[in-house]
Amino acid sequence: MENTHSPIEQLRAVVRQLWEELSPAERAVCHYLISASPEQILFASAQELGSATGTSNATVVRTMQRLGFGGLPGLKRALAAEFTSSVAPDVRLKRRIGHVGQDLSAIWERVFDEARERIDHCRRLLDPEAYKKAVELLLNAPGVLVYGAGASDPAARHLALKLGRRGHRARATSATGFALADDLLSLAHDEVLVIFQPGRRLKEITVLIERAQAVGAGIVLISDELGGEFAERVDAVLAAPHTPTGITGEPLAGILVADALLLALDSLDEPRSVEHSHQLNALREQLLGPRFR
Repeated sequence: MENTHSPIEQLRAVVRQLWEELSPAERAVCHYLISASPEQILFASAQELGSATGTSNATVVRTMQRLGFGGLPGLKRALAAEFTSSVAPDVRLKRRIGHVGQDLSAIWERVFDEARERIDHCRRLLDPEAYKKAVELLLNAPGVLVYGAGASDPAARHLALKLGRRGHRARATSATGFALADDLLSLAHDEVLVIFQPGRRLKEITVLIERAQAVGAGIVLISDELGGEFAERVDAVLAAPHTPTGITGEPLAGILVADALLLALDSLDEPRSVEHSHQLNALREQLLGPRFR
């Protein structure tokens, strides 16, 4: 797909190219997609698109994969990039509210629909070798620095906290600009730097990676759009699709990827995890006091 064209033009070009290879149901989905406005697609769930095309949500997802978007979130991400660059945040919020409406049951369903789409998309994007490499790095590291700025901060702090509870020395930072220098200074040889950054190419990401390379630290990047750009400069890239609409929380996929890393560490080093869990609970009991025991 040519990057010089808009996402909708790219979509139409791919549909024309693959039309003869598509099933009738897939053609129905494609016909709707190239006729609908970008906003209609952006705020629709796979189930809604299935209903609109007389197919199913599974057919919608399969069609997106055939078209090279990996799934509906992949297409939405492409559409959202142009939408967010050309429409002011307050206008985007108004349009999102307008599409959602005031039916509370529908609002509830829409949030969970998008969450499910993101989770399914994240599962399909797994790179087993990258996952294995990330786990190995964390398992053997004398220390871990986890970075996540802005909306990525909760995922970074979640991973650092849970690593600490398993006996791994870990700290998290969301510092930007001048303040980040102190955290970078502490990064040491053979430690691991884990970066949560969905899409925006912050200067801090480049400086973090350069510092890790200079001191000989391993690097794991958990991202949506930056994986390809930094793939040759990090040890492992794990995909964590961000929200194309803003309906679900940005850290959702990153936290799930963190949980997958943590469970792998538990499995591969059970004695350490169990021992530190025991110590943590003993300390909690001491802090609660006899009245709560």
